[in-house]
Amino acid sequence: MANGLWLPKGYELPDGSKIRSLLYSGEEWQIFDTNGSNNILVTRPELVQKWNDCGFLDEALFTEVSSGTEFFRSLSSHKKYSLAPVENGKSPESKVDALAFAFAFRESRKLSEDASFHDAVYVEQYSRLLPALTLTPHVDDEVVFCTWITGGVIISTESFRRLTNLTGWMPAGDLAEIVKTAGFIVPADAGLLAKRKPASQVKTEEKTPIPKAAAKPELPQSSEQLAEAKVFRLPGRPQLEEFFNEYVIDIIFNAEKYQAMGVDFPSAIVLHGPPGCGKTFAVERLVEFIDWPSYSIDSSSVGSPYIHETSKKISEVFDKAIDGAPSVIVIDEMESFLSDRRSVSSSGLHHVEEVAEFLRRIPEAIKNKVLIVAMTNLIEMIDPAILRRGRFDYIIEVGMPSREEVASLVDSLLSKLPVADGLNVDKILDELTSKALSDSAFVIREAARLAAKTGKTELDQTSIDAALNSLPKDVEKKKRSIGFIHE
Repeated sequence: MANGLWLPKGYELPDGSKIRSLLYSGEEWQIFDTNGSNNILVTRPELVQKWNDCGFLDEALFTEVSSGTEFFRSLSSHKKYSLAPVENGKSPESKVDALAFAFAFRESRKLSEDASFHDAVYVEQYSRLLPALTLTPHVDDEVVFCTWITGGVIISTESFRRLTNLTGWMPAGDLAEIVKTAGFIVPADAGLLAKRKPASQVKTEEKTPIPKAAAKPELPQSSEQLAEAKVFRLPGRPQLEEFFNEYVIDIIFNAEKYQAMGVDFPSAIVLHGPPGCGKTFAVERLVEFIDWPSYSIDSSSVGSPYIHETSKKISEVFDKAIDGAPSVIVIDEMESFLSDRRSVSSSGLHHVEEVAEFLRRIPEAIKNKVLIVAMTNLIEMIDPAILRRGRFDYIIEVGMPSREEVASLVDSLLSKLPVADGLNVDKILDELTSKALSDSAFVIREAARLAAKTGKTELDQTSIDAALNSLPKDVEKKKRSIGFIHE
């Protein structure tokens, strides 16, 4: 690997132009500004060969350049076109820019089912995303696309409402068109979102027309695709996934048939279980999938040492959620607010007031289409009045993951990476069973990092073993006697 600039300032290129400055750089490529009409992409010959073999770009488009003993290949691109890494953090300046990128994304995906575009170079002139093809964890296409279009915010097309808020420079209808152009499914209710005028007049440059397919894509969404878009996925937690789909998602997306039978809205839910069992992860995925405004109630956001202040803050959160409905309220560590009032001394009357505030506001919020999900590690401490039907109808226990649940998550994670033959999956499951699902995700991610660090092109057993060994070891708890020792 060459250090610093691969081509020095003033280096004369085959077309007579000279290097002025480095614009962007990656492990296997660099992008330079020149004093001519073009910018250039300089890359390793091996990467160009991979792009040629995959059909991304013909190697004949690249010119050979050298500096000292180093040999590279260069690709020229007119400065009126974008030539930049996908992850450069700069959002598009117009709808035309966004459509061009969306078209390039879709066409590039057709050439490879496996390549991740999170570390790709966007070459607008050729409508291509050129992936680095390194052994790094795969990033979902929806996330890559939305991170680019928002200028660096990690979000998915599934969160369409939030995506419209982050791209306020264009109407929701234009955004839906762009998302479809990239090959992604747009929520069925996207057209109901208010059309907004751009916050400011954006200057657009005159560019060569992009292919007609990019301007008016014909990507019909089948009923199967629309149905799949309404299915919530939670790898590693099939039972919890099934519960959310039946008791929350289906009621939300098929409101009419449920309302005809008197079911207006999903009931409130409590998830309880030991620390690390995956409650928070599951709720975060659910909130992201539903894509409604979310409001949090926890000790850090509403807790106060002053009498009446906590209940006042709780009430304010409920008011905001009702005003922004349909929305979600997530109550974390609910035992902090909703513990049994009978165990509270007279000096804790303010706690009784907090419980009463929840008792009053929860039914009101549900009636106004606010989904309420609470979490606790100590279900036995919760006030019985809170757990009564009509407030929290569903009390769901979330235990530590079983072997089957760990296997489901590990399989999902490994499917996104190149894996060597002979990987001992049973050993992985033996080590991770009954541990937090976040440990499973960490092991696969860490193994990929270690493999990439040592120059490997596949995830092998050695990397997996090293990642497993980096997990904290279970410490055997020794029994201790407290008080008198009986001989």
